[in-house]
Amino acid sequence: MTIPPDPTDPTEPTDPTTDPTTDPTTDPTTDPTTGPTPGARRRLPREHRGRPHPLRRLSRVMRIFGPGLVTGASDDDPSGIGTYSQTGAAFGLGLLWLSLYLLPLIIAVQEMCGRIGLVTGSGLAGVIRKHYNRRILLGAVSLLFIANTINVGADLGAMAASTRLLIPAAPLGALIVLFGLGILALEVFVPYRHYARVLKFLTLSLLAYALTAFIVQPDWLALLRATLLPSIAFTPRFLALFLAILGTTISPYLFFWQASEEVEEEEAHHRLPRGGDKPRQRRALRLQIHGLRLDTALGMLVANATFWFIVVSASSTLNAHGITNIATADQAAQALKPLVRGFPHAGTLARALFALGVVGTGLLAVPVLAGSAAYGIAETLGWPEGLSLPLRHARGFYGVIAASTVVGLALNFIGVNPISALVYTAIINGVVAVPLLVLILRVANNRAIMGEFTNGRLANIVGGFAAMVMGLAAVVVIVTAVWRR
Repeated sequence: MTIPPDPTDPTEPTDPTTDPTTDPTTDPTTDPTTGPTPGARRRLPREHRGRPHPLRRLSRVMRIFGPGLVTGASDDDPSGIGTYSQTGAAFGLGLLWLSLYLLPLIIAVQEMCGRIGLVTGSGLAGVIRKHYNRRILLGAVSLLFIANTINVGADLGAMAASTRLLIPAAPLGALIVLFGLGILALEVFVPYRHYARVLKFLTLSLLAYALTAFIVQPDWLALLRATLLPSIAFTPRFLALFLAILGTTISPYLFFWQASEEVEEEEAHHRLPRGGDKPRQRRALRLQIHGLRLDTALGMLVANATFWFIVVSASSTLNAHGITNIATADQAAQALKPLVRGFPHAGTLARALFALGVVGTGLLAVPVLAGSAAYGIAETLGWPEGLSLPLRHARGFYGVIAASTVVGLALNFIGVNPISALVYTAIINGVVAVPLLVLILRVANNRAIMGEFTNGRLANIVGGFAAMVMGLAAVVVIVTAVWRR
């Protein structure tokens, strides 16, 4: 794989024909007509001394893993784990094909969002505020805040319920409060550049499902057929889980998060194209978009591969043993039991692995959920925003994060089953995502906003298909629910 050079990285080799430090026509110590200026000290060409070439190469490779990977990893939040586990338990391999067919859709949607951030230097809400009707913006941000807050509550409840598998005596309410306030303090007081490094490693907790999928020794030919050949059952439960999978995979909070984080990442590394050299700006932006696409594809591939492994594990363990409805965290944890079979206290180890996965992805996803809502509202109201800013410089932004987290935390005390809430949250996300997708497509095709970097034909076809499928699924599920009443 060829890694493109970063024209703004001072550690990259320079071109002597364009580098101002080696071009005599731009060297301030040299007069192009008379030669060196008398008495001036000759400036030597820049040379990086502190980093060996292999480490420089590694640094270039690691730049691939940016906001796209964090976004993809946070896609497999507790809501995702719960929805995929419920899918495998209820229908076995019947919905496994969605892991493959949703992959190009989510890559296209997230690439659009990230490209909007890179080209405009602003998050989605900021772009909509500048170029569209205020009512459209308020509607989009309101939907985002509501969906994210409900998702935060469901994730915190699942984290607490999973922790009780290991500490049964711990009060559920106290654990919910502990997780909610702990994550809030971490997001507000720990600089994002440090937090992001941790977020990338939390994705390793989901490897347990991949290992389990191999240990159960499934029928690989049956898995291949189930992955390639779509199957649909027109029953209320099937359609509800179909929409839930769409909502937990193509989630509204990911749209706003990736656009804003691409901007913040570029600002942190001083890579946003500036100045009057328009051709150089375009070249730099094309390279950044190339890196964005690779980063996004990798992140979404990780997310959908995890989806595939969770469904396979749940199908081979829960569904195969007659468990078709997951009502407790303990039942969901049984999907990992084959991984530790033969070990002492296998049941406890399976519960520990499940709890680690839910808590680890919750720590990853809750800040993304609250943060994306904060980006949207702060950009709408023109407040200073960004996780790179200290609290004193962005009080409104962090206030929204606190409000979303605290309200979500409080939702757990209205008597809703925390495991069932994960699936309901995914369904809500599936409904909310539809109008937001239509808006994103409009922005990505607006030449007044995107210039030459508007959507191509393929991006429009795939993105439009995603919006159409999610819209149709939402209508069918809502009509079915009303008709059943």
